[in-house]
Amino acid sequence: MKNKLVGLNRAELELFAESIGEKRFRGRQLFSWIYAKHAASFEVMSDLGRELRRKLAEEAGLEWMTLEQRAASPESGSVKYLFRLEDGALIEAVYIPESGRRTLCISSQVGCALGCAFCATGALGFRRNLTTGEIADQVLQAARETGEMPTNIVFMGMGEPFLNYEAVTAAAGLINNPDGIAVGHRHIVISTVGITPAILRFADEGQPFRLAVSLHSAIDAKRRQIVPIAKRYPLPELLIAVKYYAKKARRRPTFEYVLLAGFNDGEEDAAALRRLAAEVPCKVNLIPYNPAMPGFERPDEASVTRFAAWLSPLHAPVSIRWSKGTDINAACGQLAGREGRI
Repeated sequence: MKNKLVGLNRAELELFAESIGEKRFRGRQLFSWIYAKHAASFEVMSDLGRELRRKLAEEAGLEWMTLEQRAASPESGSVKYLFRLEDGALIEAVYIPESGRRTLCISSQVGCALGCAFCATGALGFRRNLTTGEIADQVLQAARETGEMPTNIVFMGMGEPFLNYEAVTAAAGLINNPDGIAVGHRHIVISTVGITPAILRFADEGQPFRLAVSLHSAIDAKRRQIVPIAKRYPLPELLIAVKYYAKKARRRPTFEYVLLAGFNDGEEDAAALRRLAAEVPCKVNLIPYNPAMPGFERPDEASVTRFAAWLSPLHAPVSIRWSKGTDINAACGQLAGREGRI
């Protein structure tokens, strides 16, 4: 089997160069070609020499996946990608152009084991973790496909990032490297549904990336109905971990709150969220549901605006992120779900 080079950091590429009888500086050249210049083949690496390019083609490979399907939204400009991995598994990424930014939402696992009630990915079940290379390759392939590098990366695609902690943080480091993909650490967000030991580890390691917590209800009993892992990591324990992170990292975490019509968008829900968010310096991101699962509906615009108004006494930034790509099934897991498997 050929060595896959996407996913290797600079030091690892230097060791690879030595392993095939080349000088270490060849590894640094490979790093630049792969991550800064987004090379899709060794043939375009013009400063490596014909014989070395031939050797690399024989002994190594670059891409971890192929583009299976591309769905573009004429309404928002969002593009959803369905990638097929070498073992046949399917994963998704979503490109979201906005004023002044280009966000790419990427996956960390094939499927997800957590089974959140409103999430299409959870309904697919869990197959495996992605490798560092498979995570990074989503960014490189999207950049080549769109012709420009994303300005923001969010680990909010398929899977729970903190259940694939090592690969996710390694990939985030590659994406952040200023000599490579060069997305600033403040523009890389890693989201978790609330794996509290990993939040504590994230803080203790001094990881520079931003943390988002998928909250969806500030009422513990209600949260357990839609987020099964909340039974293992209940809300009081989660809040302790988030407070620890905020103090240790000196950064505001973001609470992501998907608004589900008639379930978590009432005045009582807003009051609970207001009390919780008052306990820790934070941001609150309200996300009207992108319909993906039966039994849950998107609230109308008036309901969303009213919920945001109920939060107004809160001394924390509150934003509304209107879902884009509803016309292309851009909610996580919808394209893979149409294939009937992952």
